[in-house]
Amino acid sequence: MNNYETVFILTPVLSDNQMKEAVEKFKNLLEAEGSEIVNIENWGLRKLAYPIQKKSTGFYTLIEFNAEPAVIAKLETQFRRDERVLRFLTFRQDKDFAAYAAKRRNKSKEKESVTESTVKED
Repeated sequence: MNNYETVFILTPVLSDNQMKEAVEKFKNLLEAEGSEIVNIENWGLRKLAYPIQKKSTGFYTLIEFNAEPAVIAKLETQFRRDERVLRFLTFRQDKDFAAYAAKRRNKSKEKESVTESTVKED
C-alpha cells in the first residue's frame, strides 16, 4: 500500500449538507476499495486562482489515505463523473512527505486541543 493525498474542489452552489454528502461519497468509495483513511480536512470556501466553469470560489477538501495503486483510477473516474467536482489532484506521498504530513496533522491537533481547552475555561 502507498500513501496518497487528494485535494478536490466542489462547486460553491452546494449547501453544507450537499458538500458533506459529496465528501462522504468519496470517503465511502475509498473504504469500499479497502483503503485506510488517514485524515480528512475541510478547508472550506476559498477563492480560486482563476475562474473554473464561470465560478470564482469553491469548497476545498483534502483526504489523506493508504491504498493500492489500482484504487486511484477508480477514485479519479468518480471525480470526473461527479458534476459537483470542479478540479481534483491526487498524488503519491514519498516517505519524507508522509512524515511531514503526519507532523503537520499533529500540530493542527495540538492547536485544536489548546483552543478547545481555552474555550472550556471561559
